Amino acid sequence: MRYLLDANVFMAANNLHYGLDFCPAFWDWLIDRNQAGQVFSIDKVKDEIEAGDDELAEWAKAQDERFFLKPDSGIFTAMGQVTNWVNDNGYTPDAKNTFFQVADYWLIAHALTGDFVVVTHERPADTLNKVKIPNVCVGVGLKVMTPFEMLRHERARFVLERSA
Repeated sequence: MRYLLDANVFMAANNLHYGLDFCPAFWDWLIDRNQAGQVFSIDKVKDEIEAGDDELAEWAKAQDERFFLKPDSGIFTAMGQVTNWVNDNGYTPDAKNTFFQVADYWLIAHALTGDFVVVTHERPADTLNKVKIPNVCVGVGLKVMTPFEMLRHERARFVLERSA
């Protein structure tokens, strides 16, 4: 499987579970899996991360363009598909306007063009006031999972070094 990570995966990992300062294995795993052609994100997510102007932003800046993908020519067709789904599902004008201006919209379109599984901490919700990534993914036929599900599926292991 190939995975496309939402900004909240990076932010929550750094702020909660896998801080850059105490769990470098998580970040090394992401880079290793990226180099193996399996884990990616998009340039719009990188922009959101860099807006934080912190250690995570520095980490994102250090990654090359193979990690944070730029859109290709097929993205506009995929964006049309995502737009149609959102417009056809009763969301409020404010919810749609917000969604079409944030990285989530681009993330889902990228996933459609590259046959990725979308990885996010967002949970589906039956609300018309906010367009949620999992709802759109299911609606357009994409698989979506949490970062923990991805790590378990890939059998990632972060094992402490043993001292002699």
